[in-house]
Amino acid sequence: MNDDGKKNEESEQKGEPKGFSRRSFLQVSGISLSAPLVLGPKTIRLAGEDVKIYGPGKVPISLTINSKKHSAEVEPRATLLDTLRNELELTGAKRVCDRASCGACTVIIDGKAVYSCTVLALEAQNKAITTVEGLMDGDKLHPVQQAFVDNDAQQCGFCTPGFVVACKAFLDKHPHPTREELGVGLGGNLCRCGTYMGVRAAVMQAAKGGHNG
Repeated sequence: MNDDGKKNEESEQKGEPKGFSRRSFLQVSGISLSAPLVLGPKTIRLAGEDVKIYGPGKVPISLTINSKKHSAEVEPRATLLDTLRNELELTGAKRVCDRASCGACTVIIDGKAVYSCTVLALEAQNKAITTVEGLMDGDKLHPVQQAFVDNDAQQCGFCTPGFVVACKAFLDKHPHPTREELGVGLGGNLCRCGTYMGVRAAVMQAAKGGHNG
């Protein structure tokens, strides 16, 4: 019999609850100390009913997107993708897999292609964010966007914004890529329609046409 078993027997003889040991006490104490952070939900009135809301409330944030300042109030758990789409009406980045697998939500943060579904909006503050909406120059398409049109590099369109942004970021670093570099550089974006040949042709056209960033 281990020490905990002996202590349990002694506790029973003394009329104490069975199974109550020093370890149990520490576990209960830990729960008690953390309870105020978890319990005590806020109640709001929604559709004529009281709805309990758990967790911290919204906080104000400021984001620099496409060279413009944007303000919003979001929960600390809100991703950049959620904030772009739900709070700022920038819906170019698409929610498809929502688990950093497909690339449909790709944006550029400080010059690097990033899945916006994996970045908290709070973490994106004080950084330069570029979305597909920021690539056009007035009414003129960005060279990558034009190349996608010219090479029919899209079908259903869900992956297209993410691919365009990823291609732009790739060409910023590899203005004259080889096909091998292209295959590696765009390996993080998936197209369920299988338009990879068109995407490759679009990138090579944008590169040969003097990609201007």
